[in-house]
Amino acid sequence: MGYASLSGRARTSARNPQAHAQCDRCGFRYNHVDLRWQMQWRGAAIQNIFILVCDRCLDIPQQQLRQITFPADPEPIMNARVQDFVAASTDYRSLSEVTIDPVTGIPKPSQVLRITDDCLNRTVEPYGAPIGLDQPAVMPYNGAVQKAFGAPVSLLSVTSNGTNIITATCFKPHGLKTDDQISAAGLNAANGFFSVVVVNPMVFTWAVVPNIQAAALLTGTSRVVPTLVGLPRSSATIPQVTSHSRVGGTQTVPGEIITGSGSPIITGSGSPIVVGP
Repeated sequence: MGYASLSGRARTSARNPQAHAQCDRCGFRYNHVDLRWQMQWRGAAIQNIFILVCDRCLDIPQQQLRQITFPADPEPIMNARVQDFVAASTDYRSLSEVTIDPVTGIPKPSQVLRITDDCLNRTVEPYGAPIGLDQPAVMPYNGAVQKAFGAPVSLLSVTSNGTNIITATCFKPHGLKTDDQISAAGLNAANGFFSVVVVNPMVFTWAVVPNIQAAALLTGTSRVVPTLVGLPRSSATIPQVTSHSRVGGTQTVPGEIITGSGSPIITGSGSPIVVGP
């Protein structure tokens, strides 16, 4: 009649007795001296997880649990020469008009550069309210500053004066400074992300496009919060542009690019730039 040994996979010897123990994983019975501690990665070091297992159950420490340790940054050098990417970049674009060189007969593009109404060269970077921004997605920030990103300012009134300037008055100090950024919601045409101009500790303004008729804009759902978003290169404030239709005579010119002052961007010849249908 067959029977199973009560010793399992352990050795039993009267001359050299050794304690029996069970593997913490498979439950088979072994000699205690044959069980090994299971080691595993914990952060940047291998640690004992205090599981005694047999040779068949012993695992190799899993590399996916290992912390990725990056080397230190290289030491800076003295008298570094960093390229001025703003000055080295080419931001000029010519109009699509093509003229013929009278000597060679080869077509050449016009050298009339696009400029704004204040005689600044127009860049190739997209201007306007940053794409994809949403006020509920503004991350909170608690730092050693008077303002806290994502925390609404205490609005007493928000008004427009018939131009593109919006004025916000608070019933307690807003903690902003000029060129700080806000996200406005619940203000109809004054919604969006803007850079502000501080008038005093209780009042600040921002510019929108286009002009808004004089009115009180504050509603029960109005919310203005300080925020921090990326800016186009060489810009200190969030640029504001929009597309609209302008009727000139009997022809509608859609898609004019508008500057923050409410004027269309013009070429060197004085014509507005049309960017889309």
